[in-house]
Amino acid sequence: MAPTGTSMEAYNGHEVPKVASIKTLADSAALTFVPSEYTYTKNPNEQGDANDPEHSIPILIFPFSHQDLLINEQKDFLKVIVHPQFNSLYKPAGYSEVSLEFSKRTREVATEMLKGISESLGLEGHYIVKAMNWDRGLQILAANYYPACPQPDKAIGLPPHTDHGLVTLLIQNEMGGLEVKHKDQWVLVNVAPGAFVVTIGDQMQILTKDKYKSIWHRAVVNNKATRISIAVPRGPSLDTPALPIPELLEREGQAPKYIGMTYEKFIASPAALIKPFLDHLRVKHN
Repeated sequence: MAPTGTSMEAYNGHEVPKVASIKTLADSAALTFVPSEYTYTKNPNEQGDANDPEHSIPILIFPFSHQDLLINEQKDFLKVIVHPQFNSLYKPAGYSEVSLEFSKRTREVATEMLKGISESLGLEGHYIVKAMNWDRGLQILAANYYPACPQPDKAIGLPPHTDHGLVTLLIQNEMGGLEVKHKDQWVLVNVAPGAFVVTIGDQMQILTKDKYKSIWHRAVVNNKATRISIAVPRGPSLDTPALPIPELLEREGQAPKYIGMTYEKFIASPAALIKPFLDHLRVKHN
């Protein structure tokens, strides 16, 4: 990772921190707006062919569970696909290099986690990595900016949801706001400074026959300070079907609990608008 400096650059009469690392950006109290210079995804002086794949912008739709809450959703965000093909913003200077390094390092951490999960299930360490075509798996870098809200009881940072993929790594600044649902109660997650929070996604729940369950979580806002979080959801390759691990079914003598479908169909399914989505994929046994 690049060093975590706090030097400043001037943009339109304002000073903003130079991008030295993801953590520097998340921790910066000086970041209160997004300069217009940061909005280009490619060199604005270059002409591109709209039909050229090199100039296209990859788009994925990730529907939320409670559409009625979106009207009160308080946040700005950036969501970029960084694997299997790396994409990046053109500005600010240095962002692309930092984003690429951060994406690689978090992918390494997630890979080790999958090895541990495989072994905990009595499987060979690389089982899930191989079965989910991890080397071609979808990885997203999502940065969320939640400004202080004068009426936090009437707004939500991010509505309740589960993540679609296998695992998600999340880092945030000192202003917490992540809540998880436990026994029908929302519980605030107290995170050590600089630590990652790891959540399990829907694909992992399907794969492990509910042994590892995706977790309902949300982001709440406050009236004191800005919260910044950076999430890295990681899933299988888009053409990989999520199915319960055959060895687990055979070992326990049970039938599959879920209908299998590719990850691409999973995240694009209209049923994803209806939560909990996994309930719609459960096999109904007589």
